[in-house]
Amino acid sequence: MKNKPYIALLISVMSVPFAAIFIVSCDAYPEYPLSIAFFRLMFTTLLILPFVLLHTKTRNELLNLNRSTLIIMIAIGFILALHFAFWITSLAKTSIASSVILVTAHPLLVGPVSHFFFKERLSAINATGISLSVVGVVILVYGNYGFALGLDTFEGNLLALLGGVCAGIYILGGRKIRKTVSIGSYAFVVYAVGTVILFIICLFFNAPVANLSLRDYGIILLMAVVAGILGHTLYNWSLKYVRAALASVVLLGEPIGSSILAFIIPWIQQTPSYYTIIGGAIILSGIYFTASKTNKIKNHNF
Repeated sequence: MKNKPYIALLISVMSVPFAAIFIVSCDAYPEYPLSIAFFRLMFTTLLILPFVLLHTKTRNELLNLNRSTLIIMIAIGFILALHFAFWITSLAKTSIASSVILVTAHPLLVGPVSHFFFKERLSAINATGISLSVVGVVILVYGNYGFALGLDTFEGNLLALLGGVCAGIYILGGRKIRKTVSIGSYAFVVYAVGTVILFIICLFFNAPVANLSLRDYGIILLMAVVAGILGHTLYNWSLKYVRAALASVVLLGEPIGSSILAFIIPWIQQTPSYYTIIGGAIILSGIYFTASKTNKIKNHNF
């Protein structure tokens, strides 16, 4: 059990980077990013539904959730929907650099909040690890793409920043609820609520909630399996066993994964630059420092 959460985090951080590849491969992108977000979360919810229906323990837990826990889970689902809506839309309105840097800056929020409110104390080496990882993301993305600062990108930058804030709140909320709620119940409620919220958002902004191409449905379904189940759901499972700050920092490995995928996928084939290699090394160093000290301080988390 001791190593399983870290294995889950590893699989998760290897799976989540596929999301960006799938998104930009859709015919609906960049015109209908909200539709992609809606179908991604809906397909993920449908994939979990058979487990909920067939697993007696999960069904009973769902039926007996207390009101306060259910309200918090509904709020987390709402935040997850906003995260997807803000982030995917930002990619069409600002540079990749601006979007990735701002949306992955959540450790700056998660670290201090988990320190003061969850009593998951950050040591000097924890803080150094978080800072190193954020610096690594800036070097990796800025070096490859530049950083958009013009007024015409303000809306996209703001959306990405809001997406990052939502990601931080999502991680903190998941860390709190997963201490007492199973992954099946947690994931089903949060994803289902997020799906409903994204459906409403799509209707409000006149984004299609039907009649996408069969190719897009196939791509989004694959995204739900890889980034949704193997990515977000495994990640949510691990939140019960690892500190919120560590879980947040580990996600900064996503740009590394995206760079590797962009290099090996035939129709993209982007060779990693020196910025990618240097920034990636700094990110991994930051993750190592954050993780190693956590293990030494609080083994009873497992």
